[in-house]
Amino acid sequence: MNQALRIVVVAPDLAIEDQTDDYAIHQAERSRSLRIGLLENGFNLVASLPADVFLTERLAQLQPDLIIVDAESEARDALEHVVMATRDARRPIVMFTNDSDTTHVKAAVAAGVSAYIVAGLSAERIRPILDVAMARFEHEQALRQELADTKTELGELSTELKDRKVIDRAKGLLMQRQGLSEPAAFAKLRKAAMDKGLKLADVAQRMLDMADLLG
Repeated sequence: MNQALRIVVVAPDLAIEDQTDDYAIHQAERSRSLRIGLLENGFNLVASLPADVFLTERLAQLQPDLIIVDAESEARDALEHVVMATRDARRPIVMFTNDSDTTHVKAAVAAGVSAYIVAGLSAERIRPILDVAMARFEHEQALRQELADTKTELGELSTELKDRKVIDRAKGLLMQRQGLSEPAAFAKLRKAAMDKGLKLADVAQRMLDMADLLG
């Protein structure tokens, strides 16, 4: 399954303008190490993208299965770009960083990060990390779908209960004003609904509205 995964890495440009900039050199080496580790583990690295305003469009075009954010001091900014870019099309996000400041880890996980890895770029760790990230993402997606289905069912149940109350009120009105039995009142409502091509509850509500209007 992993070999089929389409992965996009979101990271700064590897080009080093100042060869004396030790930090830039170190970060470039980290990024290269990550890419080599992905390739050695058989993953399909489809692109490396900067965290900029065009990220949403590029991810929509590439349709990756998983996104890796590779950043250090600018980790929070990069993550914000990725979260915004995947807001409407959720994908598992894995954060690799050597930034020792982990104060925003909780916020990152809440924002949708499936795995937040500090100093975890060794090649042998990449596959299990991504396996866990994918499994966690799929589990969370299943929970979200289950929650959405439950909300839909509750909404339908609430609507059904409201409709039943309206129908019962309309039956009671017919029984009171026309001296009908409950089965006869229900039959009259149902016939009216069939004749007008409307839902039974809609006919009942119209009847109640008219009764309120006429007093």
